[in-house]
Amino acid sequence: MEIKTSVIIPCYNYGKFLSEALKSVSNQTFQEWECIIIDNGSTDNTKEVTDQFIASDKRFKYIRTEQSGVSAARNKGIKECNGTYILPLDADDKIHPFYLEKAYKALTSKPEVKVVYCDAELFGAAKGKWPLPPYSIKDMLIENCIFCTALFSKSDFEKAGGYSEEMKKGFEDWDFWLRILKSDADVYKIPEVLFYYRIRHESRNNTLSDADQLELRKTIYRNHKALYDNLLSIPELAFEFYKTKSALKFMQNSRDYKLGNAIVEKLRTVKKSFRK
Repeated sequence: MEIKTSVIIPCYNYGKFLSEALKSVSNQTFQEWECIIIDNGSTDNTKEVTDQFIASDKRFKYIRTEQSGVSAARNKGIKECNGTYILPLDADDKIHPFYLEKAYKALTSKPEVKVVYCDAELFGAAKGKWPLPPYSIKDMLIENCIFCTALFSKSDFEKAGGYSEEMKKGFEDWDFWLRILKSDADVYKIPEVLFYYRIRHESRNNTLSDADQLELRKTIYRNHKALYDNLLSIPELAFEFYKTKSALKFMQNSRDYKLGNAIVEKLRTVKKSFRK
């Protein structure tokens, strides 16, 4: 059977979540896939979980590497894969049974489209629809709005030079999308919830300090300076900052905001009285 899509799953000590991710791949209606698990130096049961799936379906493959970060793990998996198209998937997330089928159809039927993703839902420590903002390349320079589990071609991956392995602390997806998309590519978002993103309090992004975030943003800017210079101006950024600041000031002066603060303060007073 021809392998059309490769699902790449880096895993570092996520054995307790991995089975859910692999089951979601196994349940796909689209059959022409392989799934490569990159064990990124795990010390838990990652290999044992993977071996169980390989025993029943040879489309699952296992590669062991030294711990070297998620970018290096994804790059390794994609270089070793046989698919024409790539879907990264984190080991603690999962996909809907129709995701590969619908994403493959959307990407292969629209030559101008470089990346296909979908609506998403949160699970784990938080639940509900993930309120992702609409895509535009200009807005992508301010904040990433495409999660890692989106479909793209292996040839575009190679042209972009893969994931930046200097982004060890995070934002590697954001940097990679800017490499692929630049200013002349289209993105298609399937208007259905086909991806499920696990919220964990101890996740990498939740533990980034302000200093780390600033350094990562500086790296994004340096890596894509020509794109920033072409699409964003200092006056535009200053105006956006002004609008945000004005909106916040208006909210803080509003009657509802003040009433809410007063209620919270009274609740704190009552709570303190019970502690005495």
